[in-house]
Amino acid sequence: MKKITTFNKLLFLFLVFIGVMIFARIQYSGNTRYLFLTWNIFLGWLPYMLSGYLKDYQNKAPYKKLILFSTWLVFFPNALYIITDLIHLQHTSNVPTWYDAILLFASSFAGMMMAFISLKRVEIFLGNIFSKKVVLIFVPVILFLGAFGVYLGRFQRWNSWNVINDPLALGLDIFNKVLFPHDNLKTWGITLILTALYSMLYFFIKIFPQAFPGNNPANANERPFKNDRFE
Repeated sequence: MKKITTFNKLLFLFLVFIGVMIFARIQYSGNTRYLFLTWNIFLGWLPYMLSGYLKDYQNKAPYKKLILFSTWLVFFPNALYIITDLIHLQHTSNVPTWYDAILLFASSFAGMMMAFISLKRVEIFLGNIFSKKVVLIFVPVILFLGAFGVYLGRFQRWNSWNVINDPLALGLDIFNKVLFPHDNLKTWGITLILTALYSMLYFFIKIFPQAFPGNNPANANERPFKNDRFE
């Protein structure tokens, strides 16, 4: 039986906090407008959950590693996506704006943490297969693909499962945007902005421990990938 990590305990408390806020909002407003957050958080949890199996798959056959990684990558944008739910603040209701702002921020924060922890696990996973220099290229590419997936979800209303149940239409939409970039400047503008945001947040969080007294910045990045922990 695996030990429940401190992060998972805090994440659970955070999700309970969000759930209580959603329930209180429904009771106060008389509508279920923000109930969709529970579904979005669940979808954001999926890549976090999948990344937890990467350590167990470290010595599996290459095709099994590829399947797990590909599945994670398909669902990864869902965790990043939640930050775009902040647009719902523009809708008026009888609920105080500050309350909705806290609720949406808390949900976005939970999504970001699940996304970045899962990405760190993937980074460690890839670091045991490829060189560190190659992994440093992989990470921005993954964040770019994640940002593009967020665009497809928010603006084109595609879902991760459309890879299975409607791959042709999804593929044609993606192909059109790649083949005709000049006709899709909005697509790539939003994707690049989100990529920059996610990249800065991810690498900022990675070096965040160095800001505390007692941590040695000189040694923070010297540990080989194989010694990093997945928890």
